[in-house]
Amino acid sequence: MEKFAVFKIGKEDFGVHIGRVVEILKSQKIYSLPELPDFISGVIDVRGEVIPLLDLRKRFGAQAETRKCRIIIVRYEDEKIGLLVDEIDKIMQFDPEEISPSPAMFKGLRTEYLTGLGKKEGRLVILLNIERLLTSEERIVLKESTGLIEEEDAGTGKSA
Repeated sequence: MEKFAVFKIGKEDFGVHIGRVVEILKSQKIYSLPELPDFISGVIDVRGEVIPLLDLRKRFGAQAETRKCRIIIVRYEDEKIGLLVDEIDKIMQFDPEEISPSPAMFKGLRTEYLTGLGKKEGRLVILLNIERLLTSEERIVLKESTGLIEEEDAGTGKSA
């Protein structure tokens, strides 16, 4: 049995493996950075740590259902990254037989973003593959941008 934090982006249910989740935050001040991909909203300051913020609504081409949002901080490679979502739903457990492999294309999402589809309680939950949300080029741009912010902060003694 695997546990997933389930959240909404638009009208769709998505899940991320609970082992990846560091914390869930309410909306925060977002600091924008130049020359980031359009689905990277900027960075947030979480207790002095600069964390890049990936807007999953923009990444997946979904319209926001609400003005309020939540941020899920997840482990991404050796870093932390924030995922901007519409709302947090709940923790769901899936037995292996309740998770099916991703079809070649699902609701406009490329399958490299997915680890599978969870089916339970009459719902279909799109299970995300965190490691594949960014291309290698996007990772480089993100690391360079957030690295510059951290260097500036270290030089001035200020946080972002």
